[in-house]
Amino acid sequence: MFNRNLKVYLKEWADRKDRKPLVLRGARQVGKTTTINLFAIEFDQYLYFNLDIAGEKKIFDNKDISFDELLKSIYFYKGVSPHQGTTLIFIDEIQNSPFAVAWLRYFHEQAPHIHVIAAGSLLESLIDRHISFPVGRVEYLFMHPLTFDEFLRAMEETAAYDAIHQFPVPAYAHEKLLKLYRTYCLIGGMPEIVANYAEYRDVVRLSHVYDALLISYSDDVEKYASGNAKAAVIRHAISSVSFEAGKRIHFHNFGESKYTSKDMGEALRTLEKAMIISLLYPCTSPRLPLEPNMKRSPKILFLDTGIMNYRAGLQREIFGTNDIQSVYEGRVAEHIVGQELMSRGRYLVDRPSFWVREKKQSSAEVDFVIQHSGRLIPIEVKSGADGRLRSLHLFMDESTHDCAVRIFSGTYNVERIKNLNGKPFSLVNLPYYCTCRLDAILERILV
Repeated sequence: MFNRNLKVYLKEWADRKDRKPLVLRGARQVGKTTTINLFAIEFDQYLYFNLDIAGEKKIFDNKDISFDELLKSIYFYKGVSPHQGTTLIFIDEIQNSPFAVAWLRYFHEQAPHIHVIAAGSLLESLIDRHISFPVGRVEYLFMHPLTFDEFLRAMEETAAYDAIHQFPVPAYAHEKLLKLYRTYCLIGGMPEIVANYAEYRDVVRLSHVYDALLISYSDDVEKYASGNAKAAVIRHAISSVSFEAGKRIHFHNFGESKYTSKDMGEALRTLEKAMIISLLYPCTSPRLPLEPNMKRSPKILFLDTGIMNYRAGLQREIFGTNDIQSVYEGRVAEHIVGQELMSRGRYLVDRPSFWVREKKQSSAEVDFVIQHSGRLIPIEVKSGADGRLRSLHLFMDESTHDCAVRIFSGTYNVERIKNLNGKPFSLVNLPYYCTCRLDAILERILV
């Protein structure tokens, strides 16, 4: 059990007077329950309910009682009395009871002094189909696999963790941090995987954990497929996504299949609702607002780079390289950066995109773009000289600001360069291991 960065957001939520019941959203096994159990130490009283347990589900399924009676039932079942201090009620696996979901509005309206958090498996697939959260009475927070700094804490690499929180990172720490980041890229950020590796330092023994995760995702999502035909499409999508991750895709014939765009689109969107994949659609303007173009082909990211590496058979190649940019035509490096960018914020507005300019004689594509301080910041994941960053130069030619980011295996520095048309801009060269610190670094640079 290890603390997650999400705890900062949870503390901010808990301290707000205008807070609402919090729905924690995320894929299975990203650590939602463990994180809340650790956070519960902050409270004078903690009441945990798992609605997989019939007796605990029954408490919330009684729709013929008042909210006051529900509260009395909750305390009676746990054998405690209402506490004069702070109380946290955590309703886990809430997807099993639409009635429990409906009760959340009454916690907001009639018992705002009680802190309430809800979470569940495959919550995304059920929202608006089988359950509906009370509009305006709850708020949401998203959870992802471990970021690199969380990985360092879990591995008890205290000196390395302290080093990446210095600005700039000390030069003497560079080589060790690159090696640790390669390990992070290799095994990924799923809590069970990281905990197992932290104890045994053996990649081989992780195979059964990866297999169990892949099987559980497939079995879970298939439950919500309407018929065997759609379940087969979902199975194909899960088995193929590791080979397609990190690049732009077309739904038609996805994964060298014969499935139509409609069938595969539905399957991939089901996986996205379960937060097993992310479909990033491109924007075509270098200025805010960031408006993804849903008519253009998306880039697909898998939940976790470690699972992707295992499924695609890339572990040996990553283990033997000095620069992850050389693996899988650079897609592994781009994917792990994308995974960390997905984790940089906890709300939908923080979701990254990428930029394209699709013209017959002058097409271009920037790996990622993010919103920061009223700017749309372009990010390229590439090694080599700045002259190779052609798409980044084209983006900056149309941008209203003068800051771009290149993530690579080198050390941190900021270059003042000119694009192809002579327009000057600052290129922030950031080592892979600083991706999780991107926002903090940009805050220091941007004025």
